[in-house]
Amino acid sequence: MTALTIAQAAERTGLTAHTLRYYERDGLMLGSVERAGSGHRRYTDQDLTWIQMITRLRATGMPIRDVRRYAALVRAGDGNEAERLALLLAHRRRVEEQLAQITGHLRAIDHKIGIYEGKVGSAG
Repeated sequence: MTALTIAQAAERTGLTAHTLRYYERDGLMLGSVERAGSGHRRYTDQDLTWIQMITRLRATGMPIRDVRRYAALVRAGDGNEAERLALLLAHRRRVEEQLAQITGHLRAIDHKIGIYEGKVGSAG
């Protein structure tokens, strides 16, 4: 089991130490991060895996309150899988809607690129 300092965990996850502290303080982690005898945080592989999940949920637009709710459900253990599933399915629908909208924007950009490539190619 790896035990990383907050600086090492920040480097590994691409987040700042401030963000890692915030995740713990705001109830987004599965539990309290272990502490060394000195009181410094020590992040495990399990912590890093969970942080990666939080990062993905946030990067896809899940509100902090929903991430907090999901973390609370996971912490509560077995018996609430249907609620976890519902939360993730609702988020997935929102992400799919955003992806469809962005795909439409990309098509419009590609159309304009095609127009300009045609003009630049015919001008030479």
